[in-house]
Amino acid sequence: MSEAPASFRPRLDNLTLAHKEGWRKLVDAPDRVMPDLLSRRQLQALSPSSRAVYDRDRRVWHANLGPIKTPQLAALHEDLWDIVDANMQDGDKAKGAVALDAFPGLGKTTAVLSFAKKFHLREIAEEGYFTQDGHERWPVCRVGLTGNTGMKDFNRAMLDFFGHPGDFRGTATQIGERALDCFLSCEVRLLVVDDLHFLRWRNRSATEISNHFKYIANEFPVTLLYVGVGLAERGLFSEVDSDGDTSLAQTGRRTTALTLDPFLINREAGRRDWRNLLLAVEKRLVLADKHPGMLADDLSDYLFARSTGHIGSLMTLINRGCQRAIRTSIERLDTDLLDHVKNDAAAEAARVQLTRSLEEKRLTSRPRKPAARPRAEAGR
Repeated sequence: MSEAPASFRPRLDNLTLAHKEGWRKLVDAPDRVMPDLLSRRQLQALSPSSRAVYDRDRRVWHANLGPIKTPQLAALHEDLWDIVDANMQDGDKAKGAVALDAFPGLGKTTAVLSFAKKFHLREIAEEGYFTQDGHERWPVCRVGLTGNTGMKDFNRAMLDFFGHPGDFRGTATQIGERALDCFLSCEVRLLVVDDLHFLRWRNRSATEISNHFKYIANEFPVTLLYVGVGLAERGLFSEVDSDGDTSLAQTGRRTTALTLDPFLINREAGRRDWRNLLLAVEKRLVLADKHPGMLADDLSDYLFARSTGHIGSLMTLINRGCQRAIRTSIERLDTDLLDHVKNDAAAEAARVQLTRSLEEKRLTSRPRKPAARPRAEAGR
């Protein structure tokens, strides 16, 4: 076995997506190479140095599983393509915005970044890396908000994405105008605003915030894609504010609300979706004692109880379980191992009641076996 790393993908630091160079690293990074699945005997035959490289490759691989094309992700992407492609109006028409509003742990950011990457690559393939005026083309700008972000901070974050030297000088309006110039020069078409719920909604009036987003929608030639938690409750789509001001109505009319749902097992279709997800994840695991049905058959109810149907919680549990399975040479996932693996607090808090319902057979995550076809259809 070669001791070269299984993937030459560049490392991406935590602040990568805040700047255009980091965004391009993410977009242009090659797909990860799944390490070979070795048997116990093949593992034992590796030299110590080869085994160290192999285990490291597996650690990195399991830490970066996904994105997995679930029905929720596929439906979200179709909706986003509809909206973004429909927003090719001339500059005198305001473009519709999108707000992805869903609970934590459902893969909002992962799904949006996956779409934004595809959009970026499509635009570059069609239009090239440079505009007609010779500027770099950046089809996507992604802004991640932090706690207690204000309007000036928001404008500065947009400008900082491009590495503009004037991001810390001037008023909020002046910084916003510089950002607009960058958007026009680089022909940005999609502005992703992640963690919108961190914006200071209550410290300043909702009207001011709404007007700022309307300014961006009117003046910036982009589709605004908000991502956050509880955006409706925070007043993003409100028709009036607390003082009866109707200026917020325009934001609600121009914004399409989308969401991501957890996996549900109260219907057969939901149980089949859950099983298909586990089968897809199972195929990607690189453990010597993995066997068909390890997740989808042996651990279906257990994994649903531990994750409450939230894909983020599920992937966290499986990732940590794989790390322990490799480190302890158990080389498989089962309840004995996973019982010692900690998951996020929200999933653990809901685990007890859900486990009881599954154990008492009031719920099941297993779909019914397909009924046998009538004999008349057997020869078709």
